[in-house]
Amino acid sequence: MNEKNILLNPPLGVRGTKLSVNINKFATLRNARGGNNPNVTQVAIDAQLFGADGITIHPRPDERHIRYNDAREISKIITTEYNIEGNPTEQSFVDLVLELKPHQVTLVPDAIGQITSNHGWNTIQYKDYLTNIISVFKNAGIRVSIFVDPIIEMVEGAASTGTNRIELYTEAYAKSFYGEHLMDEPQITGQKQTINEYILAANKAKELGLGVNAGHDLDLQNLKQFKQAIPFLNEVSIGHALVCDAIYLGLQNTIQMYKRQLM
Repeated sequence: MNEKNILLNPPLGVRGTKLSVNINKFATLRNARGGNNPNVTQVAIDAQLFGADGITIHPRPDERHIRYNDAREISKIITTEYNIEGNPTEQSFVDLVLELKPHQVTLVPDAIGQITSNHGWNTIQYKDYLTNIISVFKNAGIRVSIFVDPIIEMVEGAASTGTNRIELYTEAYAKSFYGEHLMDEPQITGQKQTINEYILAANKAKELGLGVNAGHDLDLQNLKQFKQAIPFLNEVSIGHALVCDAIYLGLQNTIQMYKRQLM
């Protein structure tokens, strides 16, 4: 990709909260049948035309959804921001990111074969490792975000690694919003306490000079409340729920509906 002139953590008055569309599930659908339908590169093109502020992918070693070659092809058509997520303990992932130089790399502590991300980094235990790998990406001109749980100590640990941003892992927020089952009607019990944990973590990150992203199980019902609670949120990355909604509502309409939740 060409060199990018972007602010690491732009003020909200300049850009607002961005919607980065994670297109992994489109690749899962393609791989289930074989062939190239849907064409994930075309999905990335269209998502940007439909208003997405960025494209997120999360290639895994088994390539069960996004493949490394997909990452290369998508890199050629990015007109917004490109965010590549993954586990940096996999050297192939590090090599891919350094080859493509996306706008942002999001470091996630996934285990091999893990279905989906389910926790943030222990930024205290892995401080030395994170500091070293983050410097590798930053020296290549890539903005770095790391996946963390809404725990003050983990946010403080993140700041000590040199990362530009954190991505708050929002599954706990989504569960509190809907109760224990994601498809239930919204619940009030425990919701206030949980959202307060995210507010405190985000405020601490801001105080320490970190940008704040968020992702995991955010959807059309719970996104607006989260955004209102953390108005300085830089970016949300949403895939599964957005793709599910797009099946019924259409991709263009769905992207616009999500963006309206961020206003």
